[in-house]
Amino acid sequence: MLLAMAAFAIEDMFIKAAAETISLGVVLALFGFGGMFVFMLMTWSKGEKVLRPEVVSGPILTRAACEIIGRLCFALAITLTPLSSASAILQATPLVVVVGAALIFREHVSTSRWIAIALGFCGVLMIIRPGLDSFNPASLFALLSTLGFAGRDLATRGASTSLSNAHLGVYGFFVLIPTGLVLHVVQAEAVDLQFKAMLSVLGAVAFGVIAYNALTIAMRTGDVSVVTPFRYTRLLFSFALGFVIFGEIPDIWTWIGAGVIVSSGVYTLLVSRQSMRKKAHV
Repeated sequence: MLLAMAAFAIEDMFIKAAAETISLGVVLALFGFGGMFVFMLMTWSKGEKVLRPEVVSGPILTRAACEIIGRLCFALAITLTPLSSASAILQATPLVVVVGAALIFREHVSTSRWIAIALGFCGVLMIIRPGLDSFNPASLFALLSTLGFAGRDLATRGASTSLSNAHLGVYGFFVLIPTGLVLHVVQAEAVDLQFKAMLSVLGAVAFGVIAYNALTIAMRTGDVSVVTPFRYTRLLFSFALGFVIFGEIPDIWTWIGAGVIVSSGVYTLLVSRQSMRKKAHV
């Protein structure tokens, strides 16, 4: 999980760096193509077919739509706002997943967890600060990305077990190709594939694949309640990269808001773990 979070942070850094010289739409399309190609190779190496009939199902189509929302909005967030603040807001995704599980799967959420979730969203407001002079409307893209990624995680639970992780990787990266192309048309920017930008895209693809695989291994082989809190280390990696690479220095409210979000998320996970242990003993 630590490896996955570090790789995701580096992937974000490369995407932000590439988008400084070429349009974000082209970056997303190339990133999607590169990731899809790597996962296709992984699928073929296992003797599996890339196209499966299960791909045309409600959960997979929902997952694809949420993937587009999450990836597109977060890419816009990290290119239009500091990497550190966008990553801090993204840490609210596990809280959104809990809310979605309660609303969609009717999972029981205790009063204390609802309070923790509410506090977590207060932390998001501390970072965004709507209505104040420091408010940046582009930060709302980071907030929308939490909805997309949470929806993707919830939809994954309903995906057919006959689809391997590589299959999900192929489909997840594929949807970024048309998304990026549409965004490029909307941006109406000239295509200028500079060597440095292309290296950044390749770096994003490489670390994106590493992150996806490491995350899958962690979630499938480790105790979920133990490994999940380590998701929040992505924030530390993002803050460090934002400072070293882009010279970003988060203000005090971003630090406080990030602390509130992480504390709320860890608390909800701990309460969930205790609840599962009680049920197991019963």
